[in-house]
Order: sequence, then C-alpha cells, then structure tokens
Amino acid sequence: MSETPTTLKPIHRIQENVLARSERRLLNWICKRLPRWVTPDMLTFIGIAGAVLIFLGYVFSNIAEEWLWLAIAGYAVQWFGDSTDGSLARFRKIERPRYGYFLDHSCDGLATTMLVVGIGLSPYVTLEFALVALAGYLLLSIHAFLSVRVIGELKLSYLNAGPTELRFILIGLTLAMMAFGHGPGLFGDFSGFDIFVGIVGAILIVLFISQTAVVSRRLAKEEPARNEEWRNRP
Repeated sequence: MSETPTTLKPIHRIQENVLARSERRLLNWICKRLPRWVTPDMLTFIGIAGAVLIFLGYVFSNIAEEWLWLAIAGYAVQWFGDSTDGSLARFRKIERPRYGYFLDHSCDGLATTMLVVGIGLSPYVTLEFALVALAGYLLLSIHAFLSVRVIGELKLSYLNAGPTELRFILIGLTLAMMAFGHGPGLFGDFSGFDIFVGIVGAILIVLFISQTAVVSRRLAKEEPARNEEWRNRP
C-alpha cells in the first residue's frame, strides 16, 4: 500500500527504482480486473500471509531444502498483496490516507521482520548477520517516516532499487541457497551467504547515515541558527 498521511503539506513520493514504470502498468492492469468484493484491507493481509509463507519456508529448510520453494512462492504472494492494496484504493478512489499509511507501514515492518528473521533461522545464514540487515532496513524506514514529517517527502527507493527489486534479489539468494547448499565456505566459519547478507545490511546502514546527513544539511539551510539574535539581546 502506498497511501500517505494527511499533513500540513502535500507528500511528494520519490520512487526511482528500475521496475517502477513497468510495475505500475502491471498493477493498473490487475486493479481493473479484480472483483468488487476484493478490498485493499484484504490485499494487505494477503501480503502478511505471504510473509508468513516466506518465514515458514526458511525455517523448514532446516528439515529439507525443498521447503525453500515455499519461501519463493511466499515472495510472489507477498508482492501481490503488498503492491496492490494501495494501488486498488487509488484506482477505486477510496483512499483513507492516515489509516492506510499507518496500517501499511505497520504491516511492512512486521513482514520484513518475519522475512529477515526467517533467513537468519535457516541453515544458510547466521542469525547475527540477518539482524544486521534487519537493523539497516529499520533505520531506513525511520528515515523515511521522519522525512515525511519534516520535509514532506516519502522516499520509496534507494540506489534505483525498491521493494520489488529487493524481492528479486532475495529470490536469487534463495535459489543460490538451493544450488550451493549450506555450511562453512571460503570465509571459515562464515558462509558466502553470511557475507552477502552482512554486506547488504552494512550498505543499508551507510545509506541511512548518508541520507540523514543530506536531510540535516537541507534543514540547516532552511532553518539557520539565530546566533545574532541571541547576541543582540540585552
């Protein structure tokens, strides 16, 4: 869902990911064909159901790697629910900006936590590395929510990648898990999957720091310090 809250200034959505235009055309095509009984809230919870499938697929991969196919199917379900709920609301002109924004981002946080923790509970990635990636995601989420409040911008993509591109990366990671198996590799006790997930988490944290610096400089220019005013006070 992509609805934004009602604030004193209009929200400028920044979405520069590679697949944005193609995905928008696909979502419009889907929304035109969804039956009337399908509601945005229903789609939101389908997205959560997809996240549950992803979590279970990774956890059950401790039993057999074939369970990873359940995680891949979960990514498709999660994309469908998460990407169409807000699109359907806008298509039918039934948006509820504050409610949609609150529910959508709450569910996004829950879904991402299940997804990343599931990866960390699989035999392929150490939980500590997965939690670094989760911390990076949550920091960027905090940045996005603060930006809505202070500059009226909602940034939906970084480095030309958004949620859909990230899902493709994670599906590729999951296929690699099935192809290469688990266990220590060239990095001693840590697998290549540990290193990959840790690097992704580090990139997200660096993005948070850099974006915080950019917005801070922008706000400092818009709200300069009033040192002279204090000096001139009796």
